[in-house]
Amino acid sequence: MADAHRMSESEFSFQVRAVDPRCKARRGVLRTPHGAVETPAFLPVGTVASVKGLEVDQLQRTGTQMVLANAYHLALRPGEEVVSQLGGLHRFSGWEGPILTDSGGFQLFSLAKMTKVTEERAVFRSHIDGRLLELSPERAVAIQEALGADVAMVLDHVVPLPNHPEAIRDAAERTVRWAERSRRAARRSDQVLFAIVQGGLDPDLRQWCAGRLVEMEFPGYAIGGLSVGEAPEQMYATLEATIPALPEDRPRYLMGVGRPVDLLEAIRRGVDLFDCVMPTRNGRNATAFTDEGLLRLRNLQYERDPLPIESGCPCVACRRSRGYLRHLFVAGEMLGPILLSIHNLTYYQRLMSAARDAISEGRFEDFYEAKRQGWRIGQGGSTLVP
Repeated sequence: MADAHRMSESEFSFQVRAVDPRCKARRGVLRTPHGAVETPAFLPVGTVASVKGLEVDQLQRTGTQMVLANAYHLALRPGEEVVSQLGGLHRFSGWEGPILTDSGGFQLFSLAKMTKVTEERAVFRSHIDGRLLELSPERAVAIQEALGADVAMVLDHVVPLPNHPEAIRDAAERTVRWAERSRRAARRSDQVLFAIVQGGLDPDLRQWCAGRLVEMEFPGYAIGGLSVGEAPEQMYATLEATIPALPEDRPRYLMGVGRPVDLLEAIRRGVDLFDCVMPTRNGRNATAFTDEGLLRLRNLQYERDPLPIESGCPCVACRRSRGYLRHLFVAGEMLGPILLSIHNLTYYQRLMSAARDAISEGRFEDFYEAKRQGWRIGQGGSTLVP
């Protein structure tokens, strides 16, 4: 089944169109059966086939090109067979653009107290009703094929950091073995399977894991197991060790990251795709992203503030005043979280669009420095971007 997981010229391809002359930032395009994705790109997280609080037309207007859903959560509720019978994720959710599904590997980390991992599979206790769910590499692929996403992920073994070197190595080695099993299980010719590099903060282990996965000829490679307790500088060093071991002609996906500054730092090092709950989670908690840092709109200082969240932002939330948006949160009105989620996703997508333009024009480093200055990074104060 080697051909089942390779990009075909007709449906899947990835092309690097520009590389910045002063760093490794690159602009490209990932083509899928449901449309093209200009990279670097940020994927909003729609865990259960919904980006919290947003309809698909609202999501499209933020500039979003591709979304993420989670196979583990959808297998629990409503069940992948229900999604399949209702036409697959695209028809089920109404999102007609590209979709990527995570395999459930992150739940090995986030639900560790309810999970037992063996060589054959992981056994979960459902966080919903406590029933057992077995997740093997083959089962993870089968779930994602039933869901019908454009891009599926192999099942990997994620462990928290810091951790014992033996535990990190064991998880990385299991990730490689599980990736091979996932690759052999893939059947759909209209879905590609990305591998995931693990190895903690050990550069040699990361390079070994990447090398073994590259030998298997996956169409794309993710870097997992980061933003799980390590310092940002450690994450950046790990990226610098890992990315040179990945093919230049395949997309690179940094999973679960993160802050706007982390996105730019990763783009500088050659990453193409990102996902994170941060823009929507912060939006639901009355925190807005801007080029001058964070606005925490519950603060009293915004009660009579007539300004928009950010001048020049085209989103619907920026047609209102900060004072009005604060009022919505204080009053417990559900429109507040919706509007700030829209703004934050628009901010992330504008950041990615501007980054793509800067790469094409050979000025990404200047763009990066200007953003850092706006966020007050390295100016003696605390970072205003979380």
